[in-house]
Amino acid sequence: MRMANVLMLAGALLPAVAIAQGEVVSWGAEVVVSDAALTNLVAVAAGGAHCLGLHADGSIVAWGNDTSGQCDVPAPNGGFVAVAAGVEHSLALRTDGSIVAWGWNENGQCDVPAPNGGFVAMAAGHRVSLGLKADGTIVAWGSHEYGLCDVPEPNADFVAISAHDYLCLGLKADGSIVAWGLNEYGEGDVPEPNTGFTAIAAGKYHALGLRQDGSIVGWGWNYYGPCTPPSPNADFVAIAAGNYHSLGLKSDGTIVAWGAQDNDECDVPEPNGGYVGLAAGAFFSLGLRADGTMRAWGDNWYGQCNVPPPNDGFVTVAAGGHNLGLRLDGTVAAWGRNNRGQCDVPAPNADFAGVAAGTLHSLGLKGDGTIVAWGDDQQGQIDVPIPNAGFTAVAAGGYFSLALRSDGTAVAWGYDYFGECDVPEPTVRFTAIAAGANHGLALEADGSVVAWGSNSYGEGAPPAPNGGFVAIAAGDFHNLALRADGSIVAWGSDHNGQCDVPAPNASFVAIAAGGHHSVGLKSNGSLVVWGWNMYGECDVPEPNNGFIAAAASTWYCAGVRIGGSVRNEQTWEPQLEPELPGAPAMAVVNLPNPFNPATEIRYQLDRAQDVTLSIVDLRGRVVRVLVRGVRPAGWSAVIWDGRDAAGLAAPSGVYVARLAGESRVAHRRMVLVR
Repeated sequence: MRMANVLMLAGALLPAVAIAQGEVVSWGAEVVVSDAALTNLVAVAAGGAHCLGLHADGSIVAWGNDTSGQCDVPAPNGGFVAVAAGVEHSLALRTDGSIVAWGWNENGQCDVPAPNGGFVAMAAGHRVSLGLKADGTIVAWGSHEYGLCDVPEPNADFVAISAHDYLCLGLKADGSIVAWGLNEYGEGDVPEPNTGFTAIAAGKYHALGLRQDGSIVGWGWNYYGPCTPPSPNADFVAIAAGNYHSLGLKSDGTIVAWGAQDNDECDVPEPNGGYVGLAAGAFFSLGLRADGTMRAWGDNWYGQCNVPPPNDGFVTVAAGGHNLGLRLDGTVAAWGRNNRGQCDVPAPNADFAGVAAGTLHSLGLKGDGTIVAWGDDQQGQIDVPIPNAGFTAVAAGGYFSLALRSDGTAVAWGYDYFGECDVPEPTVRFTAIAAGANHGLALEADGSVVAWGSNSYGEGAPPAPNGGFVAIAAGDFHNLALRADGSIVAWGSDHNGQCDVPAPNASFVAIAAGGHHSVGLKSNGSLVVWGWNMYGECDVPEPNNGFIAAAASTWYCAGVRIGGSVRNEQTWEPQLEPELPGAPAMAVVNLPNPFNPATEIRYQLDRAQDVTLSIVDLRGRVVRVLVRGVRPAGWSAVIWDGRDAAGLAAPSGVYVARLAGESRVAHRRMVLVR
């Protein structure tokens, strides 16, 4: 598992030009969705590491762990009235009283028994599913271990059900609770008086019951305190139980959480109010607000808490063993596995210009050319070499790091068993870098590729003719290189077809390589993914357009998408906002952005005047002057070929097109991807 090459887009930084805002989506083994997909919700459910949300229109959105297909809602996705999430399977109740089940089915937990009808509620455990019929009986299916499917007699008069792992609960109309399944810690022994209950919740080894007076009773394993509600134990209207923590919803719309705190599952985010529903996953929590939005907190290993809000304003994303998203404002959002602190972005979280994600560590490139590294350091992969200055790009491999200096040399540090840190001297100068599991790549200014480190599958041997390349990407054991004509060359391991570029092999503008799959971004904003597809990593979610960045991890893909709108280069025009009184009638835009090897810069003047259009790097140095002199009013255009004043290829990175007129200045942030 390693970091993939990424593509970035930076929006305009001027008042008169609309700034593109990108949202992150991911698919494959880990699913994250846009903020828009998490609105108009009327119910939520939390499983082992995945979530379900029911929309007011009867459709379902799913996110988090999808290794068993538990997030792949079957078609037609509509007409649902309730949802339930097990450890790795999902249930949904239709308006006609039938249940739809999907996901992990090793024990038949998705095989709803006939007749599939007359259901009014359902619950999902680890390997068992429960359905409550309108006549008050319970149907159980799946694993018979611990008697999970043996509903105690009399199987009648039930009004609610709950299940979690190996414990099942049923609430009777008379307010009593029936428990069956595993009883290792007394979780099946409902305390007396067993009466007056209005709601139930089953945890891994504990259970909760809500009484008519608004108090909560807990029983079972209490090592972390999930059975002991905090004072005042009153005014509760709903309950939920996770593996080792518990949740209670108060009548005032606040949520109280108690029990295990190893994953911050009890840290209810502020503002804590306006909630109308709740759900508890294995090590995380969900709260449903009255406005139909959702908040999640706790463990985010598989993205079950989604992208840290707001999921907007991103210009690039990096995917390794975890995820990093770079926002237009220079801040970094991190989510996914955090067992080594790889998602704990150091303060100050500002002024970042690039990111890279390794298996257990993270790299951030600052605008001043320094590198910040965090996460696992067992191989020294976050020990940035001195001098920590003058860097223009970063890449993160499995357990090593790679950085490109402004002088065209590269430096690597960390794990070096395969020679992945033995960077060769450039023939001319390096303009781009990429890091695989145990090997490194560099792109020379002459368009050739240099490889070093592991060569187990030929990943260290770029194919001939080795030239004409403008971008590179390194997977675990395979590589991609993008030619100036928009075609892709792939080499290395091809056991899963990750080197078999689909036809037509043309019009690509960026590339990314995952563990066993590959990603290509087309000039029209669509993505093409090929190779290993066990978890649906090649199935790009619709709408497949509007993408401006892509990244690939071992078992999933991530992309930054702008509002799902199609970018058509042939008809593109700058989208101008209405000018305010007194606003400057001067603007600068470019297309494509990101780009390689060239981009067209268009600029607008309100009147004929003497102007200078310069390309400036993030350290304020003038890379090249493109226009100097008097230019007419209206729109004009010039091509920047990605080269500096000396004619050398500028390295990958963020650049600013600075348009200076006689009385005003306008800027455009651009991203060059080699």
